[in-house]
Amino acid sequence: MPNGKSKTTSRSIEDTKQYHEDYLRAVNNPLRRKILRALKEDDATIEDLESRTGLNRENLEGHLSILEHGFCAEKGNKQGKVTYRLTQEGKIVNHME
Repeated sequence: MPNGKSKTTSRSIEDTKQYHEDYLRAVNNPLRRKILRALKEDDATIEDLESRTGLNRENLEGHLSILEHGFCAEKGNKQGKVTYRLTQEGKIVNHME
């Protein structure tokens, strides 16, 4: 963390409420949980996720945006390609059906 602050802590109750709303929105969808389960295997490109989930690129990009905003997934770069990986918060998938 560049500034020493966690993404999951904040200075106000409103920030905390917003964090929880974003997080719950991210995990409260069966397709997004499917994506999280697919990311359990390894970091993945959009193409990898298309193969693992059966979802098309457009749907994946929309859901991945929500997962990123909800602190469950983050973008990375592997060999010049954009990849996605689970965050610590995204590992909740290990405890979901």
